[in-house]
Amino acid sequence: MSVAGIPPSGKGSLFIGGEWRAPKGGKYRPVVDPSTGQPIGQAPVASADEARAAVEAAAKVEDAWGSHPGHDRARILRAAAERIRADRETLALLIAHEVGKPITDARVEADRAAGVFVLAAEEIRHLGGESYPADAYERPAGNEHRFLFSVRDPIGVVVAIGPFNFPLNLLCHKVAPALAAGNPVVAKPTSAAPFTALRLAEHLAKAGLPSGALNVVVGPGASVGDTLVEHPRTRLVTFTGSTEVGKAIAEKAGRNAKRVILEMGGMDPFVVLDDAPLASTVEAAARGVFSYSGQVCTASKRFLVADTVADQFAKALAERAKNLRLGPAEDEKTEVGPLIDSTAVERMESLVEDAKQHSAKVLAGGGRPKTPAEGSFYLPTVLDAVPEDARVAREEPFGPLAPILRFSSLDDAVRIANSTPYGLQAAVYTRDIAQGFALAKRIKAGGVHLNDPTNLRWDALPFGGVKESGLGREGLRYAMEEMTEVKLISVNYAGA
Repeated sequence: MSVAGIPPSGKGSLFIGGEWRAPKGGKYRPVVDPSTGQPIGQAPVASADEARAAVEAAAKVEDAWGSHPGHDRARILRAAAERIRADRETLALLIAHEVGKPITDARVEADRAAGVFVLAAEEIRHLGGESYPADAYERPAGNEHRFLFSVRDPIGVVVAIGPFNFPLNLLCHKVAPALAAGNPVVAKPTSAAPFTALRLAEHLAKAGLPSGALNVVVGPGASVGDTLVEHPRTRLVTFTGSTEVGKAIAEKAGRNAKRVILEMGGMDPFVVLDDAPLASTVEAAARGVFSYSGQVCTASKRFLVADTVADQFAKALAERAKNLRLGPAEDEKTEVGPLIDSTAVERMESLVEDAKQHSAKVLAGGGRPKTPAEGSFYLPTVLDAVPEDARVAREEPFGPLAPILRFSSLDDAVRIANSTPYGLQAAVYTRDIAQGFALAKRIKAGGVHLNDPTNLRWDALPFGGVKESGLGREGLRYAMEEMTEVKLISVNYAGA
C-alpha cells in the first residue's frame, strides 16, 4: 500500500553528513502496519561501520555547531517547527501507519513535536551560567581582586535513541535540546518507525541545519546502538525505552565516563481514595490506561482502590472499557488502536492468564477481538481483585490492561505503590487535597498528579523517574542543562 511520506520505492535511506545513503549491502527490513499486519515500506539497516561514519560526521562539525550563534540556532529550530506544522497531516499518517497510533492522537503528537522545537529555541536565551561574589571566599588569597563566573559549554556529540510509541515527539525531546545547546546529534530511531524520523531529518535539513549536525541511522541495538554508545567521540546518550536496555546502555556508557539521560519503564500507580468523585475518576482512569492501547511509559498500570469503593469503581471502569471503540489507527472514530506487533498481543494473553491463575476476575476484555480480524489488536481489559504477586501487578504490561488492587488503609496504599523497582509517575484521586499532598510526598516517583491521570506531561517542565525508571531529566531546559558542561572562569584584575 502507498503511504504519504514514504518514498515511491518504499525504501528508506540513512542520513549521514547531510547526505541520503542507501545502506551498504542493500540491507532492509519490512515496516509493518500494526492495524493490518501488512508491510508499508522497507527500513534501512545500517552497519556498525555506517554508525561510526555518522558519529564521525557529527564530530567533524562539533566545534562549528557549538560556536554557532545562539540566535541563529534558534532561527533554524523555529524554521523546523514551521515545517513540522505545515506537514502535520503527513507526519500523523506516518505515525498512524508505522506504530498504530489512532490518527487523532497522532495529530496531537505532531503538534507537540513542533512545539518542542519552539520551546528549545526559546530556552537558548536562558542557557547561561552565573556570577559569584569572589570576595565572599577567604581562600585562595586575593579574591577581592577577582571576578568569577560560569558558562555552559556544549557537551559534544549526543546519541539520541528513540522509542516506538512516540516516534516523533520523544525523538524531538532529544534532538531539539541537543541542537539548541550546540551539540551535534546522531539519532537512532526505532526500526518500527524509520520514516517518521527520516522525515524529521528532512525538515531540519531544509530549515537550514548544517550538514553533519544531525545524522540518522536505523538498525539493531546490538550493532548500531552499541557502536554509537561506545564510540569514543560520543559524550552523552539520551534514551527512552525499557529498563533492561537502559541499564545496559548505562553500563556501557559508564565504562567511558559518558553522561546518560535514561527514561525507562514504570508501574505507575493510580490511587483511588474512598472520597474520590467516581464518574470523573473512572473517566480519567480509562484515559490513563487505554490511551494508545496502554503503550505509554506513563500509562496507569496499577489501580490501587480503597476497599469501600472498589466494587463501584471496578464495575464502572469495566463498563467504560467495553464501550471504547476499537479499530484501525487511520479511522477517525478509533479510540483504541492496535498494539505494536503480535508479540505484544501474546504478552497480554500471558499476563491475563497468569492473573486468572492468581484468582483475578476478568470484568471486561481478556482476549483478542473478533473484529477487526487482521492486525495486532487486544481488547481493553479490566481485571479485579488482582493479588500483588500476579505478574501484571509487578511487570510493566505496555498494553491495555487495568489491574485493580484493593487496599484498606493509606499506609497499605503507599506500601503497594512503592513496592516495585519503578518510580516514574503516580496519580491520586481524592477530594481531600491535604490528604492527597500527604500521599504525594510519600509515593516515590518522578511526578505525582492529584486528580489527574498518570500520563500527563508538560514538554517544558522536568520529566523523569526515580529508582529503575530513569536517570536525569527531560523537559527542554532540564535536558539542555544535562547536555552541557559547566565551566568556571576567573579573572584577576589586580594591577590590570
